[in-house]
Amino acid sequence: MTGWLVVTVLLLTAVSAVWAVLMIVRDESPPGDRFFVVLGVLLLALVVQLVGGLVALATTDHDVDGVTFVSYLVTVVLAPPFGAALALVERSRWGSVALVVSLATVAAMEVRLDALWAAAGA
Repeated sequence: MTGWLVVTVLLLTAVSAVWAVLMIVRDESPPGDRFFVVLGVLLLALVVQLVGGLVALATTDHDVDGVTFVSYLVTVVLAPPFGAALALVERSRWGSVALVVSLATVAAMEVRLDALWAAAGA
């Protein structure tokens, strides 16, 4: 996996999370179109990471736990749309809180993906 992609995903996640926290503080619900553009860019980066991670896993000769690695890759792609759907369905602060929780999940899973890849020496 490439380090620049992990950093990019973490930066996009941080921007999205800070924006969502500001929406909670200001009691703005639901998120606006500009916010969903940022989430779309984050999702695009996650899909690129999914494809790149699968290719890297298939071509590496290091001992990477494939099932765990692929599970994280797939799940991290599903977290932002799930949080966004909850934010749209629940039109209160709690919807935005669910969005922040999903973004925190993305950040935690990114750190874990990087640790799994680095632990294998790949």
